[in-house]
Amino acid sequence: QVQLRESGGGSVQTGGSLRLSCLASGYTYSRYCWGWFRQAPGKEREMVAVIDRAGITYDADAVKGRFTISQGPAKNTLNLQMNSLKPEDTGMYYCAAAFLGSCSVWIGWTPSIAFKPWGQGTQVTVSS
Repeated sequence: QVQLRESGGGSVQTGGSLRLSCLASGYTYSRYCWGWFRQAPGKEREMVAVIDRAGITYDADAVKGRFTISQGPAKNTLNLQMNSLKPEDTGMYYCAAAFLGSCSVWIGWTPSIAFKPWGQGTQVTVSS
């Protein structure tokens, strides 16, 4: 029943910034982990950053210090501030959620198995 919708993707030059947003609608849960994943052509989908209800975050090594994940006060919106973008950040970015557990429970799982539902994605392209 929960639906996710991403927005904010676009094309930027190396060193630029973008801010992605995800809006959740439908049922709410007392325990959850949700965040951002990305997939480049020919590569596996990978976690970018996730956050749980308590605000505990986990960032992929590739984006630490450059990307910041946050959620709105009503906890039905999710944001990803992306700074100092690099060409290797190019890909389709997805918002996804894993319910009934904190992020520490789910981050070791294959994303497509652990996280459901998923949004439709928003494209991020970084030019050198």
